[in-house]
Amino acid sequence: MARPAFDWQGGALARLVREKLRAVDLRPTRQRVSLASLLFVAGDRHVTVDQLFEEAKALRMPLSRATVYNTLHQFVAAGLVREIALYGSKVWYDTKTGSHCHFYDEAKADLFDMPEDVAKQLAIQPPKGKKIVGVDVIVRLADDDVDATA
Repeated sequence: MARPAFDWQGGALARLVREKLRAVDLRPTRQRVSLASLLFVAGDRHVTVDQLFEEAKALRMPLSRATVYNTLHQFVAAGLVREIALYGSKVWYDTKTGSHCHFYDEAKADLFDMPEDVAKQLAIQPPKGKKIVGVDVIVRLADDDVDATA
């Protein structure tokens, strides 16, 4: 039985991804193009190393978990994705790199964007001689345990 191949060279998405990588001075290797295609094909998203590795594995991309980890770190350094660490236990990679706020559903271990950026409403004043370069807001969610019959 033939193994499905991921088109990292000839497809339109691969061409766009290669241009995006070159624009940030990253050589468009097969691994980088493959992972960037997974990351950017569906618009803005949040993934962990394990999630992206499982997606790559499902498509039979010949990548190790270490390659996924290292590539994501290269993408962070190049500004293609944003790293979001949640309380030291899990690191997410966000394809939407601009300033915005998140919800984190603890029961589902799911990180997602807030519909509006509430950071602007906080009216934070920086200390003298400093300027604010970004505000990260993560609101943790839990299931509502209130009995609806009460």
